[in-house]
Amino acid sequence: MVKYFLGQSVLRSSWDQVFAAFWQRYPNPYSKHVLTEDIVHREVTPDQKLLSRRLLTKTNRMPRWAERLFPANVAHSVYILEDSIVDPQNQTMTTFTWNINHAPLMMVEERCVYRVNSDNSGWTEIRREAWVSSNLFGVSRAVQEFGLARFKSNVTKTMKGFEYILAKLQGEAPPKTLVETAKEAKEKAKETALAATEKAKDLANKAATKKQQQQQQFV
Repeated sequence: MVKYFLGQSVLRSSWDQVFAAFWQRYPNPYSKHVLTEDIVHREVTPDQKLLSRRLLTKTNRMPRWAERLFPANVAHSVYILEDSIVDPQNQTMTTFTWNINHAPLMMVEERCVYRVNSDNSGWTEIRREAWVSSNLFGVSRAVQEFGLARFKSNVTKTMKGFEYILAKLQGEAPPKTLVETAKEAKEKAKETALAATEKAKDLANKAATKKQQQQQQFV
């Protein structure tokens, strides 16, 4: 039994911009789980298509119940191969990714197609498919459910990272991360609290001065 995922996303940037950003996605604030990326093969075909193969190293913590099934010395890093085909004439880019270690535990295969959005030629749409499988006897279903949930979470990070890099390449202010937003909110709360404290002190001083003046009138 294999878990299947199908999703459609839109980036509000042209296909050329997305194509350029694709090769510059890492690092970004949403990709801290991506440790390394290396191009191991690249060629241009006679029909002017760009073929590339990259090796990526990622780290993802296993759930506690999965850690109990494997020795402590099992590597937590995941090695992923990514094949891509870029067709500049038709403005499409197709990528295939799959993990080459931990396959008996869980195999995640992904296929993405980037093309010009049919409703807005200045945008890019992404059709994403994924297949999650496991050969572990007795717990394969739980592993697949976990793998699918983590994949969906990583898709969200991938899109946020894409938007972050696109904004930087286009000279715009990158969208703030949750950490940055929380930090700003905390600083603003401190400033508001300080301003409220100062205002309260000022009102208290004014009230004390007024009371003192009233007492002097009756002396």
